[in-house]
Amino acid sequence: MARRYLRARRKEGFISVIAGFSFIGIMLGVATLIIVMSVMNGFRIELFNKILGLNGHMIVRPLARDFTDYDAVARAISQVESVKNALPIVEGQALITTNNSSNGVFVRGVREADLKALDGISSNINFGSLDGLDNSESIVIGSRLANGLGVTVGDAITVVAPRGASTPFGTAPRVKRYPVRAIFELGMSEYDSTIAFMPLEEAQKFFNMSKSVDVVEVLIDDPDNVEAIKPLITAAAGEEMYITDWRQRNATFYNTLQVERNVMFLILMLIVLVAGLNIISGMIMLVKDKGRDIGILRTMGASRGSIMRVFFITGASIGIIGTLAGLALGVVVCLNIEEIRQFISWITSTRLFPPEVYFLSRLPAEMDSGEITTIVIMALTISVLATLYPSWRAARLDPVEALRYE
Repeated sequence: MARRYLRARRKEGFISVIAGFSFIGIMLGVATLIIVMSVMNGFRIELFNKILGLNGHMIVRPLARDFTDYDAVARAISQVESVKNALPIVEGQALITTNNSSNGVFVRGVREADLKALDGISSNINFGSLDGLDNSESIVIGSRLANGLGVTVGDAITVVAPRGASTPFGTAPRVKRYPVRAIFELGMSEYDSTIAFMPLEEAQKFFNMSKSVDVVEVLIDDPDNVEAIKPLITAAAGEEMYITDWRQRNATFYNTLQVERNVMFLILMLIVLVAGLNIISGMIMLVKDKGRDIGILRTMGASRGSIMRVFFITGASIGIIGTLAGLALGVVVCLNIEEIRQFISWITSTRLFPPEVYFLSRLPAEMDSGEITTIVIMALTISVLATLYPSWRAARLDPVEALRYE
């Protein structure tokens, strides 16, 4: 009976149209939610992978002394379970100049083995090589910085640091020429144009650091598990050390992404809610139109529960089938999101998500099974709840009143 009530007849065509729009609304709402949340997850993962591919997950530094025992601290931290590496680093701002151009950069002194452990750098070397970096007086720069300076591997650039030698007339800037040993491309314009690497010992000399470093950066297996590992690293490094993690250093960016995801979820969930309201209106009209049929069924012995089940199945089937169709559509689109982006770009002759603006060469989509399950359950719940009131009204219909004027 529920299937017959959903079929379009000439007299009930408008009700079937409403049911069709309700089905399409729920399908598109669920699919849109899955697609948008998956793309936002993809952006988040890609951006954080690039950010954390250059920076450590935790930063260890002493509170009020020179960091001369960095080797011992790094070895102790490396023994902690789930720690991949501990990198002593010298940091400093400098000015890089050539005959044609100049640019301010953030120079990081790091050992060759530790730089190779940073997958974001070692796996994205476009020109040159990191081999033999420790035994050379050279520098590694980003692709955008190299393009801006007009240099390539082997060309010499001048590095000027404000922390130079002390003289009777004040501190003189330190100036030294370094050949470019390698050029990397991380994929984020900010990093590719402002970051440079040099050997740790050379950086210590260049920035007058003697035998100390600025920080020890810690890489762990799971960045999201940083809160659980932080006490272990604190115990290994010593109580006089100050430790910050990547969430604290990127708090504004991280919190903004979380707020955007939550707000977007609530806004898009309204599409499913509107489709649920369409189910209510369509079912109420169907109950009013089928009043004569309900009255005949009741006089033939049908119980109120039976009538309620008929209309409940009628309305719930729209929501359930629409939700499953939306799930299938959303998964298919997410699996082919990059091809769809290229097709739309080709059709419209425009560039969707240009890399220089979004820092990504392709449109990412990362499906989260827990998030998709939540979306499906919420859509099914709204669909079922939207069916209860019309079904209850159908069950409460008095057969005498329904057949009075028939």
